Amino acid sequence: MPELDAFERFVDALHEAMLDDARWPPAPALMDEAFGATGNLLTFEDGSPEDNIQFFFARNYCRGEDRAAWPREYYRTCYPVDESPARWRQFPDGKVVPTADLFSEAERGKSIAYNAAAPRYEHDNGLSVRLDGPGGSRIGRAIANPIDSGGWTRSRVHMIRRILPHLRQYVRVRSALVDAGALGASAIELLTGARTGVVQLDRRARIMEANDSARKLLGRRDGLADPGKESRAATPEDNDRLQALLAGALPYLVGRGVGGSMLMKREAPLPRLALHVMPMSGRDVAYRSRRVAALVLIVDPVSRARIEPDLVRAMLGLTPIETEIAVREPEPGRRPAVQKVWVGDFRRLGGARQPHPGARTRENRALCIGRPPHDCGPARSDP
Repeated sequence: MPELDAFERFVDALHEAMLDDARWPPAPALMDEAFGATGNLLTFEDGSPEDNIQFFFARNYCRGEDRAAWPREYYRTCYPVDESPARWRQFPDGKVVPTADLFSEAERGKSIAYNAAAPRYEHDNGLSVRLDGPGGSRIGRAIANPIDSGGWTRSRVHMIRRILPHLRQYVRVRSALVDAGALGASAIELLTGARTGVVQLDRRARIMEANDSARKLLGRRDGLADPGKESRAATPEDNDRLQALLAGALPYLVGRGVGGSMLMKREAPLPRLALHVMPMSGRDVAYRSRRVAALVLIVDPVSRARIEPDLVRAMLGLTPIETEIAVREPEPGRRPAVQKVWVGDFRRLGGARQPHPGARTRENRALCIGRPPHDCGPARSDP
């Protein structure tokens, strides 16, 4: 079936784009082909209340063509009066919702968003899905109108549901690379760098290679070990979850692997390790080997890279005093003042984040203040 072939090629493209964002553009076109849709939109926002939501990015493609201007126009002109986002945020994780169900009957009669914006963006007969993202964030997938009069058949909706776990993992891994200061790093840089632990697995989940950061973690046997070249977690509960993740990423004989993430306990008072399992497609030549079947990224909050003051000051226009506070190293046992820089990192992810209408400018362009990155979540300003 052409749709099934497009689905498999989309999953391959998405796995490759997790480590190399330049490989993202083919993925939306393959997604449209698999769904039978005219376009699609991927959004990522934090989990703040309605009046203080931070938008990290919005990627809109229509039949493979980048429509970045549409999200910018929408957030500037329509979002403040759109009734649907608040209702969308209340839907259960993974529920596929028709556009009409995002509005009440009364709203459908008078809503500018429903009657004007939705047709303009080819979404009046579209579908929307909300996914739980890392650290309480929200991932949005909007599918534009179907390409034909067949509409949203059961098989098409089933294909959409099959793709959702892969999209969630894509955002998780990209967020983890931001937390580790490794977003934009090449495959070789990841394997040789000290910011992120990287383990290469074969089809039997045996460890083939690990970079220096991963070797140190495995050698300490603190949370994760490698007896007999097999990845094992320290506690039985964590190990059951780890083996389930590996089994999902490395299916036996047939089928496309599905990535996953987990937090792994360590000896107190160390924060938990964040572990992300990613299947690798056979077409990924960056690793020069078809034997590599999956990658495991390990993010250790203790080994985070230092933020450069000059970069922070130049990027955000802070004063010297503000910069000093922003990059100050935390005292032992206390939370860091800064987790990462939003604007620079997430622009490289593919789209400048949009400030919530009415939010204060300085807060929107400043830094991610608050919790350490071991919960895998995108940072935001704490109250």
